[in-house]
Amino acid sequence: MPIDKDAFDQFLGTVARFVCERLIPNEARVAADDAIPADIVEEMRTLGFFGIGIPEEYGGLGLCMEEEVQVVFEVAKASPAFRSCFATNVGIGSQAIVIDGTEEQKRRYLPRLASGEIIGSFALTEPDSGSDAASLRTSARRDGDGYVLNGTKRFITNAPEAGVMTVMARTDPGKPGADGVSAFLVERGTPGLTVGRPDRKMGQRGAHTADVTFEDCRIPKEALIGAVEGQGFRTAMKVLDKGRLHISAACAGAAGRILADALAYALDRKQFGKPIAEFQLIQAMLADSQTEVLAARAMILEAARKRDRGDDVSMEASCCKLFASEMVGRVADRAVQIHGGAGYMADYAVERFYRDVRLFRIFEGTSQIQQLVIARNMIRRAREGSAGA
Repeated sequence: MPIDKDAFDQFLGTVARFVCERLIPNEARVAADDAIPADIVEEMRTLGFFGIGIPEEYGGLGLCMEEEVQVVFEVAKASPAFRSCFATNVGIGSQAIVIDGTEEQKRRYLPRLASGEIIGSFALTEPDSGSDAASLRTSARRDGDGYVLNGTKRFITNAPEAGVMTVMARTDPGKPGADGVSAFLVERGTPGLTVGRPDRKMGQRGAHTADVTFEDCRIPKEALIGAVEGQGFRTAMKVLDKGRLHISAACAGAAGRILADALAYALDRKQFGKPIAEFQLIQAMLADSQTEVLAARAMILEAARKRDRGDDVSMEASCCKLFASEMVGRVADRAVQIHGGAGYMADYAVERFYRDVRLFRIFEGTSQIQQLVIARNMIRRAREGSAGA
């Protein structure tokens, strides 16, 4: 539910100032330390970042999707690590509970996720199960009044910090594919749960991923999301629609920042006696980038509005994710080119962003998976339309 427009505009202005005054000046520190300073994390908690998409009745701000993407447009102007710090609480770390959790699960976890007291994580990907998520092997065997988990998850965002994980596991080995998968809430410190060392990544320092291993990890039956087996994969897909719009907004926000830096450099850098911004080939790269940024923002806002109306946005979310993640890569590449040799140097933010944004084309579904989702939805809608004609 959207909040009062004046209140939201005031909040958005506060976010924009926080990004400019606190986040951007600390980007180099985060990259050097591979960690976000504790005082900045606390400020993000105070501002309500961890609960922007969690309903007000559970302690969140209760922003609608259109409002959430506007916030992300602003936050993503800074290093992606800052957004990643709270994004799992807003999206995949909480939305399975919001969408399909029992009332007891909502009251137990959502207020703590909304305040940032605990960090949420979403454990779906496995060593042999990435794009083909329905083939996951982690098992959840019913045993008495609980379940016993065994298996390994890979590349799990915020796993090193997570206080609770949404874990996808197979409860019915006799059902291949999605039908045998259930979703569970597993708390940090549960015996049999082990989090590996943070992964060494190409970019996005300060945002951590790690392997998560379950070895005879016993959890109570109340940990089953929604108290229903076999619904886990469907829950994951519903969560991913929202997550893909959120990631798309992050791509658009980052692209806007990268382009602003490239324009500032082009206006300042002189060659042949004048700013390189006056050269037509530089202008072409700037113009193409501006066009794509505006197109992405328009797509994302329209898809967000459709979701807020209750429409099916599976195809639209994938369209946004595909276009925006590919777009930010092109914008970053042009920005490095505009910077010339300086763009290859770590002294300029564009070098870091060039590496950071590469991940957007991979997680929350690769670009190739988005193409499949889009085409399948086109075919389904066409057939439904024919059937109803």
